[in-house]
Amino acid sequence: MTGSDVPDDLETPGPPRLPEGFRIEGWEVGAVVGSGGWGTVYEARTVADGTPAAVKVLPTGALGPGQRAALGELVEREVRFSAEADHPHLVRTHAVCTVEAPDLPALDGAIALVMDRAEASLKDVLDAAATGGPIDGADRVLRGVAAGLAHMHDAGWVHGDLKPANVLLGPGGQVWLADFGLAAELDGTHAHLPPLGTLDHLPPEWWSQRTGTQGAEVRPTADIWAFGVLAHQVLTGGLHPFPGATARARSLAAQAYARGTAPLRLDAGLGDDMRRLIADCLAPDHTTRLPHTARGIAARVEDFTGGPRRRRRRLLPAVAAGLVVLTAAALAGVALLGGGGDTQDDDRDRGGSAAVTGAQRPVPGEIPEDSDVPEALRPVIARAAHRCTDEEITPALLAALLKAESGFDADAARPESEEYGIAMWTPSVFRAWAVDGDGDGDKDHMSPPDAIATMSLYVCWLDQRFKQEGLPKKDLPALVAAGYRTSDRTIIEEGGVPARVRPHVDKVLDYLAEYER
Repeated sequence: MTGSDVPDDLETPGPPRLPEGFRIEGWEVGAVVGSGGWGTVYEARTVADGTPAAVKVLPTGALGPGQRAALGELVEREVRFSAEADHPHLVRTHAVCTVEAPDLPALDGAIALVMDRAEASLKDVLDAAATGGPIDGADRVLRGVAAGLAHMHDAGWVHGDLKPANVLLGPGGQVWLADFGLAAELDGTHAHLPPLGTLDHLPPEWWSQRTGTQGAEVRPTADIWAFGVLAHQVLTGGLHPFPGATARARSLAAQAYARGTAPLRLDAGLGDDMRRLIADCLAPDHTTRLPHTARGIAARVEDFTGGPRRRRRRLLPAVAAGLVVLTAAALAGVALLGGGGDTQDDDRDRGGSAAVTGAQRPVPGEIPEDSDVPEALRPVIARAAHRCTDEEITPALLAALLKAESGFDADAARPESEEYGIAMWTPSVFRAWAVDGDGDGDKDHMSPPDAIATMSLYVCWLDQRFKQEGLPKKDLPALVAAGYRTSDRTIIEEGGVPARVRPHVDKVLDYLAEYER
């Protein structure tokens, strides 16, 4: 049973909460706006004049001596940082209070931090966004985060836990960095933190270092990495630059990239400037990230978003599977990747065959007009395929895969192997790669646009994996078809198409030859 399948009556009870109207010194708390491992955040107002605030309540009663000491250090660090690093893009802590609630033993004596009140977190916005394009106000958010981070680093602090949940959005378009419990003051070139943080926003080198008596070593380049991840999410409606259904899986993918065994895959809809900036932030190790300071990143973000905007290629909702595939060694040439001129890209985005001057000849890799591919599916397949920059991943190949998998039947099913829909996805595998192909806010393996867009993303990744392993280029369509039926590891270990899937692969190749005639 998965976590999402746990019945309501079996779920673990949440943390104890204060009732609305409860007073903590000069503030009255209201509704809960969020909670985490350490405590709960409430809406609040001053009793005197109703000025809005937020109160973070951190219970201490159930903590052991070591945990209580660690919490005390986090609170002290957050308060001290707020006092020393005042800035318009850093949330302020106005007071530290003690909760007096003898009738609520679990909360009596809890620590309460009174802070600026936000309207939402960036995580809230990303959770509600449809993938495939920037969130509303993306430029403003990135400018604010970059400016706040630059101020922190200039003041000699590292945030240590930069992620969407710790970016708060206030009234009037305000953007604040928040949650400075893990912020650490630099001692020379680095600082020390408890071994905490959000797995899929930590840099790859974090996992290979030892935690000493002072904690884990952290440098400003850790925040630069986290900014790269966050910027990609802001500009793509929440897509993480590393694949995986869980934070742990995404962190493992980032480590594989840093080792040079997996590519860096950035969304193809990113403009050249932001793509280059994000790739710089996601340089695979501390040393190659070192030249990219927070102040330099902030200046670049301001330059890219504050002046006249370059024409960005229009993204259609159904093309969220678009990828730019980079290896760690190719980061210096990142601006050269990701498609040709605007005319060609616009033709490709519309789906179907690109315009051909003179005689109307089929474009290589496009779906012929007289093929058996259902007409309604042709633009969906074309858009999905064209968002992969690898030449092998064409509309014709996707169409051949779909025909072999399901015969273009959106309701196809093989319950005995748990495979369903037009692309015959196993639901658990689909969730790890899922793309909202039709832009309806849902990711459904039975939706043809979602299933096809996700297929394109996955086979694009397979194509890259097999190239990196040095498998023959001429065999890539067959290897991709076999990998989709089995796995990348199976193909790499066997060095080619396994005998057991050869009949299926031959069928794909026959259909491909038909569509490429």
